Amino acid sequence: MLLTVALVTLLILIQYTYFFMRTGMARGKDTVKAPATSGDEAYERKLRVQMNTLEQMAITLPSMWLCAHFFRADVAAILGTVFIVGRAIYSSSYIKDPSKRGPGFGIGFLANTALILASLYGVISQLI
Repeated sequence: MLLTVALVTLLILIQYTYFFMRTGMARGKDTVKAPATSGDEAYERKLRVQMNTLEQMAITLPSMWLCAHFFRADVAAILGTVFIVGRAIYSSSYIKDPSKRGPGFGIGFLANTALILASLYGVISQLI
């Protein structure tokens, strides 16, 4: 079952790679010259998706592996997949209309919260 968690980890990394490549292409297309990070709204939206995803991955990846090790690997893989779906919704919503990003963010946030709580439960159960 850890193989499934490894696969979900790779899918999260692939999704993030897509986000940063899309941001890089927008930089060139929209002529936002490095090191600038502002100037074109379409570029800035893609950059925010990329950076917010990176910020969330700092929570998702370790908590997913802790959940897999101390609680259940299948739960970790499912919640990691939910995170990916949430990020996809967040990305498409944010790029179209940033005010509509809430549902995608909420899905990812709930997946992260569940991963943390399941990990905490698993660790505490083994301590007792």
